[in-house]
Amino acid sequence: MFGKKVNKIDGKIDTLIGADTIVTGDIVFNGGLRVDGTILGNVREQAGSENTIFLSESGRIEGSVETTKIVLNGTVVGPVKASQFIELQTKARITGDLYYKSLEMHMGSVIDGKLVHTEENATNDEV
Repeated sequence: MFGKKVNKIDGKIDTLIGADTIVTGDIVFNGGLRVDGTILGNVREQAGSENTIFLSESGRIEGSVETTKIVLNGTVVGPVKASQFIELQTKARITGDLYYKSLEMHMGSVIDGKLVHTEENATNDEV
């Protein structure tokens, strides 16, 4: 009960968007995506796999974000959907609605939008 962490995050990074990089357009990724720069577009995981986005303190996404697990310490302007788990670290800022199954929110993080808990059997049409 106490020794097992249900929402374990795999720290593997397959794709990195560097601090001085600006990507314009939608991104579909697989594996671990770390964003230190800026994405002006929607970000979602490849269908049929469990993936993780790591958004650092300097990272920014202007668009919707949809993936299995999210570790957020930067800024998202748009709706965010974590189908399994999201961790909002102290510098995390979301301007938009947050759809989550499991949420860990550190002191200092801010959400300017609705918090919507999703059930395991929820479909993508509901969001």
